[in-house]
Amino acid sequence: MIDLSKLKIGRTGSAELVVGEEHTAPRIGSGHVHVLATPVMINLIEAAALDAVENLLPAGHQSLGIRLDIRHYAATPVGMRIRATAELVKIDGRTLEFRVEARDEKEPIGDGTHERVIVNVDRFDQRLQKKIGGAG
Repeated sequence: MIDLSKLKIGRTGSAELVVGEEHTAPRIGSGHVHVLATPVMINLIEAAALDAVENLLPAGHQSLGIRLDIRHYAATPVGMRIRATAELVKIDGRTLEFRVEARDEKEPIGDGTHERVIVNVDRFDQRLQKKIGGAG
């Protein structure tokens, strides 16, 4: 059993970026309107969750995203700053659940929940190598 005693409900993290052309839907293939692409917003949300907990995990462990339930309900133009926040709301064994939100300079643009699972990096890499090698 891994020691997760440093993780506390209510812990928060955040991540920011200024929307560039490279972050728009046409550039990443998720639409045609030149506004912040939903996958980019999701990436920022995951970065906020990482910011909340990753430095508190035991040595040799990291968290991996396993579930997203996200709404993206307002467009953000190129040049505007967005900020994602994540609050740890539940710890269930190795699974962490976050309440997440993204806002631009004017309004909320998205929200939802995000789950991450804590893994032992060496064991994870061993399973991945088996998969690459065709075993199992």
